[in-house]
Amino acid sequence: MSKEESGGAYLRASTIYDRVQLGEGTTFLPGSKDPSIEPLISHILEHGYVILPKIFTPQQVSLANSELARLSSTTSGPASKGGRNPFEGYSTKRIYSLCDKSRAFDCFPIHETVLKLNDYFLQKAYLITSFHTVVIGPGEKEQEIHTDDGLIALPRPRPLMGIGTMIALDDFTSTNGATTLIPGSHLWPDSRRPTRAEMVPAIMPAGSMVYFLNTVWHSGGANTSSSMRRSMTVQYCQPWIRTYENFTVAQGWEDLDVVPKRLLQLMGFSTHDFMGYVDGRSPRAGVEMRKKRLLEWGARQKQISTSKGKGAEEPDEEKEKSRL
Repeated sequence: MSKEESGGAYLRASTIYDRVQLGEGTTFLPGSKDPSIEPLISHILEHGYVILPKIFTPQQVSLANSELARLSSTTSGPASKGGRNPFEGYSTKRIYSLCDKSRAFDCFPIHETVLKLNDYFLQKAYLITSFHTVVIGPGEKEQEIHTDDGLIALPRPRPLMGIGTMIALDDFTSTNGATTLIPGSHLWPDSRRPTRAEMVPAIMPAGSMVYFLNTVWHSGGANTSSSMRRSMTVQYCQPWIRTYENFTVAQGWEDLDVVPKRLLQLMGFSTHDFMGYVDGRSPRAGVEMRKKRLLEWGARQKQISTSKGKGAEEPDEEKEKSRL
């Protein structure tokens, strides 16, 4: 019975009858399909991923690498000098929250082709769920084989929760740690387990991206070369993977010390395994970090006001904003 037939008495949610099932592994609700990307969609439906060669310009890649070099020279998060566990990779550097680090990274999550693919595989108003570097150094071991929805306790076939991407800032080769994936593993049931023998490296030149469903088994490759492999990952999730109310923004920071700890956890000032972090840290630590930056910004603004009164040269406002 349609909403019209029921007299508009209820709000209709999607049902299993609206969904497409891919093998025994993945279901999703198809969105809009731009004709220009139909071949890419067909490839993803069959293999679970697709390589998009050189979709970013040499200038965009060069600027991103320059910014990563600058950020790596300072303390840009707890994993900027090396991972904290085997999954992050002890010889792998990760700088989290790239949207907060430099405007040089803005172009990467919003590439037109990527958004068109997302419009088909994800529901409207999807989100970025993670955006950070993955710089694999020489000697790094193979990462544990995993899917990006592994923390979601639902049996296969399960709804598609998100999309993963890896952006090559260096050429990805078979020896420098190219991301490896298992073609067709998004079709598998829970009973089938991955093996290294089934994995295929995403060999691609700098400026390229590998785009994959988050039900695909994959891992970072071992780096047996003498050079680091620079890259970034942008991951997207369904729009409904969040709370109705955004308590972490609504809650005043000045009251955090008097709110019961358990209540703060329920409001989102907590993590679930590796979900919900702020710049690689707990949300509570993230608040303290932000408060410190605001105080520093306030001091700079006061200094600017004083300088203006003395006729000093006005500072670059865009640079000041980027520090917040």
